[in-house]
Amino acid sequence: MSSDPWARPTKEDLRRILESLEKPDAPNSRVVERLDLSVPAEIRTQRGNIIPAITREISRNGIGLLHRGAISPGEVYVHMASETREFYYRVRIEWCMPCDQGMFLSGGRFLPVPEDKR
Repeated sequence: MSSDPWARPTKEDLRRILESLEKPDAPNSRVVERLDLSVPAEIRTQRGNIIPAITREISRNGIGLLHRGAISPGEVYVHMASETREFYYRVRIEWCMPCDQGMFLSGGRFLPVPEDKR
């Protein structure tokens, strides 16, 4: 774990936290399939704060994130980049909960991205 309390979580941080969570005994009843996705991301809040994060999973409807610091439910922008492309998603954070090592898990639904932000 990084000594900087606001540094982006690493893939190793994500692995440790996901392993520490209890696995549900019930079968997955989600309507939309989710894919594991562990890539660096940035969350920009409505106030303009940038929160370094790492993605946990993604579906066609939404995204799960791991980050330091709580995020209030509401609209944010999530930015992810590869070596060749950048992705901007407008997301409504629907929940945020603390987990191990002072980090937070959150999840939200994708919203349409306005033309001027594409």
